[in-house]
Amino acid sequence: MYLTEYEQEMLDGKYGAAQAMALKVLVAVGECFGAKRLLEVSRVHVASSNQEADVWFAEKLLKLGGRCLVAPTVNPGFNVSYLSQHLSISKKDAELTERTHRAYRELGAILTLSCTPYLEANVPRFGEILSYSETSVTVYVNSVIGARTNRESVQSSLCAAITGRVPEYGFLLDEYRKGSVLVQVEADLKSDFDYQLLGSCTQKIGPGVPVFVGLPQNLSQEALINLGTQLNTTGSYAMFHIPGVTPEAPTLEAAFGGREPERVVTITDEDLQEIHRKISRPPGKIDFAMFGCPHLTFSQVQEVAQLVKGKKLAVEMWLLTSSLNKELARRTGMLEVIEEAGGHIVEDTCIDQPCWSHLKGKVGVTDSPKCAYYASMRGMNFVIRDLAACVEAALKGEVS
Repeated sequence: MYLTEYEQEMLDGKYGAAQAMALKVLVAVGECFGAKRLLEVSRVHVASSNQEADVWFAEKLLKLGGRCLVAPTVNPGFNVSYLSQHLSISKKDAELTERTHRAYRELGAILTLSCTPYLEANVPRFGEILSYSETSVTVYVNSVIGARTNRESVQSSLCAAITGRVPEYGFLLDEYRKGSVLVQVEADLKSDFDYQLLGSCTQKIGPGVPVFVGLPQNLSQEALINLGTQLNTTGSYAMFHIPGVTPEAPTLEAAFGGREPERVVTITDEDLQEIHRKISRPPGKIDFAMFGCPHLTFSQVQEVAQLVKGKKLAVEMWLLTSSLNKELARRTGMLEVIEEAGGHIVEDTCIDQPCWSHLKGKVGVTDSPKCAYYASMRGMNFVIRDLAACVEAALKGEVS
């Protein structure tokens, strides 16, 4: 791999042991993927977690004198202050969360603690070179914004923040960003939720960069988030195109770069129904409702508030969103409406955290297949429905 004089000096330790180690990691990653050089990176998002290995790596860089050249935004853990008032949080879990925050703060990260930085605080421009980790983040910025990032790990994105560099390979190169699979959507998509199901059809779509045709041109932001999140969760897709919607696909020909698709796939209503049956528990009584994987948008919080206004929930309900959206909910009165109904809006928090141990073995309802997938590893079970049906279920205590 070609290195500039500055990069070679960094690798040799001229600018400190932390930068040398971080660049060594990135050079190794680049060599694995055949990268010929490094690029300057202008934005970083680190999908930090409260897991020991991730905290160990961040603390190791810190002890070596590390400081981020590019201040990254970071993923949520869980809100110790708020949740300690409502749940039983172990001292060990609380301390690990605080260690994580302290390490990233001292490294120079921006503690947004949100998994949707592309909506606020860290919004890239078209063509900008990034190093972003997190399931919904990488696919959204590549596809919907047209910025450029690979599917980075926690460690590689943190190394990019420390060095200001990223190896040039994969989705940073034009040739890998072109469509390769034509997906003809013949299903009737009636709501944003249906795009969760469409994005879950990855086994039928197969490998490559999908180009979806047959979709409306006025897709909501939530529909685009849902589609990309599920593509990346179930199939590790970093990019998709929708001609006339996503910026690198003004036409079908442009989406494929003038090439013929490697294969053509058709998605029908029957495909969506079959996927829904596979990923969801059958209807019945529920113990809780959980939304916000990825974090709810402001309009989604607003929808929940409208549905519960003046009513009382039959089960506990948790809405996970960014700190900005919770503050906006407070200013607009929606927080009061949801809390009066018996629900909670929690910022800085992810579903895949030990704070939810009281829900182990219980059945919940969610609109997010990603939530159900990750939470199942912690012993939670979910009926999956659209957001309105989920809220109705939380008011009744069962899914009909």
